[in-house]
Amino acid sequence: MLKTTKWDLAKHINTQEDVFGILEAALEENDTALLLAVLGDIARSKGMAQIAKDVNLARESLYRSLSTEGNPSFSTVAKVLDNLGFQLSLKQKVPA
Repeated sequence: MLKTTKWDLAKHINTQEDVFGILEAALEENDTALLLAVLGDIARSKGMAQIAKDVNLARESLYRSLSTEGNPSFSTVAKVLDNLGFQLSLKQKVPA
């Protein structure tokens, strides 16, 4: 019998380039739940407890915020991105 395990993105994030590529792909999907889940995976890969401390949130609150059911404030998302070494920017959509 074949044994399988649940794939965990957080275990496969090794470099800042990995983080950038994952965030960029999630943003391109224009799916808030996906973006929050990806941010949560990235935060877990970097150490959720330390990031929570750095952005002045309880660890449990940050876990909840960065889940597919989460609804974090824009400020929380911006603080987590800043902590990860990123900032949001705009670019105009190319017409289809």
